[in-house]
Amino acid sequence: MTTDLTLKIGGEAGQGIQTIGTLLGEVCHGAGLFTFSVDDFESRIRGGHNFNLLRISDAPLTAMGNRIDILVAIDQKTLALNRENLSDTAVCILNSSAREESTPSTLHLPVAALAKEAGNVITANTVAAGAALAIMGAPFSLLKAVLMERFSAKGDRIVDLNVTAAQMGYDAAQGIRLTKTLDWNGKKGDRTLMTGAKAAALGAIASDCRFFSFYPMSPATGIISNVVPFSKTLPLVVEQAEDEIAAVTMALGASFAGARSLTTTSGGGFCLMTEALGHAAISETPLVIINAQRPGPATGMATRTAQADLLFAIQASQDDFPRFVFAPSTPGATFELTKKAFTLGEKYQVPVILLMDQYLTTTRTTQEPFPDLAEPGTFIITQDDMDAPETYKRYQFTESGVSPRALPCMGNALVRVLGNEHDEAGHITEDPEIRVRMMDKRNAKLAAMKAEMQRPVLAHPESKTLLVCWGSPGGVVQEAGERLRDQGFDLGWMVFEELWPMDGEQIKTMIENKTLILVEQNSTAQLGKLIAQETGIKSTLSILKYDGRPFFPDYIMDKAKEIIA
Repeated sequence: MTTDLTLKIGGEAGQGIQTIGTLLGEVCHGAGLFTFSVDDFESRIRGGHNFNLLRISDAPLTAMGNRIDILVAIDQKTLALNRENLSDTAVCILNSSAREESTPSTLHLPVAALAKEAGNVITANTVAAGAALAIMGAPFSLLKAVLMERFSAKGDRIVDLNVTAAQMGYDAAQGIRLTKTLDWNGKKGDRTLMTGAKAAALGAIASDCRFFSFYPMSPATGIISNVVPFSKTLPLVVEQAEDEIAAVTMALGASFAGARSLTTTSGGGFCLMTEALGHAAISETPLVIINAQRPGPATGMATRTAQADLLFAIQASQDDFPRFVFAPSTPGATFELTKKAFTLGEKYQVPVILLMDQYLTTTRTTQEPFPDLAEPGTFIITQDDMDAPETYKRYQFTESGVSPRALPCMGNALVRVLGNEHDEAGHITEDPEIRVRMMDKRNAKLAAMKAEMQRPVLAHPESKTLLVCWGSPGGVVQEAGERLRDQGFDLGWMVFEELWPMDGEQIKTMIENKTLILVEQNSTAQLGKLIAQETGIKSTLSILKYDGRPFFPDYIMDKAKEIIA
């Protein structure tokens, strides 16, 4: 029988909340358990209320839990905010300066005093981690091994300090045990702990991306942070630009020169990049942009999550031109779709936009090994592929719309590029006939681009009611759907990850005569609008959340039951 428990650590910014969650997650991972961890933090360095939500199971997880089995309250506010979410058998660890008597359900833990006794008050978070693991019944040796690995680079003194602090927290919690039990004797095997941000970084590197430009903007900065360590051993360039316009144009220039390039941003930065997006389109230069979404408009909520940029990503910039828009739902899908973005961007010479969000970039979950890497391949030609390099035409009219792409300064072929409308050779033109032919040439790519798109995942297609979502809520919708079916509800679910260009006829055959319930983190059901536009099938039913916080399975279940009723 599956064991599933949720642990929540809450306190002020600066109290090491994330460190506690990370330590506990690594211990559980080392024991072969599955974890799903989410950080929630305010846009401030000190104060406020932050928390880490860690779900642990002996079976794979696709979503967070919100019924708390262990609450680690580093401040008083955490207990007040979470009383209603405690399970019937929950255990609370309360940071208490007074040595109050503990009960089977409440451990009064003088975190700071124990840390000071261990040697330094800075180890308070390690004390709390030790207490939590004792309550879960984990052997101390597992935590000791994680601490030794984590702090080994800082020397024996720091290792010993943290081990001592963890032991004091562990000992203080003896006699209090959670009723749920986990098997601590398993092995993690080849599985890793992975965030969406790290998966995107690895996917880009695996695609032979050599140039990374960015202007820091939460939550996209974490993607580049995961690239930086590789720049010390691999031939990569990581450039922090002065603004988002510089970042995207740097990436565009690097791509024109032949280097696969990536720029990352959030919605506000993507707004600034739209002119360069149009330049990539008319110059037919591959460009990959990751937009890690957060609530807007303008600065909005800098550290929160949202899915409000879908229609913007599809329509951004001047006039019409083809592009790909992807929205992965898991770290594994992020890795795969990042690789696909580079391949298709180069194959069709178009921009590719990956829509992530704060939830996906920071979620840390158990990940099975990524597939073996294949050579990325290339779609660039050289003068050896040409009969007469001197007559090369960068924008040659072709039936497919894809012109032969050569690189500048790589032979006798002269490669011209510009942001104006142009003829086949790349000279500026205002000839109306050539203008129409060039627009038709670029748009001719769409038929083949649609054929590259994977259909959305459709579970239980026989059901007449479907929960329909895109991107990061996919795993949450899956769990909610499975639990609703266990309760006797006849419904399925549909998860879009490859969104544009959309094959309307194909999607129409999948959803005809179905009742659709759109599940989205925006206020207007943007995917529903897109489906209606492309298929003619309009849905007025939706479960929307746009408060900056992610979905929980329970929330979707409750709302779905109301709609079905």
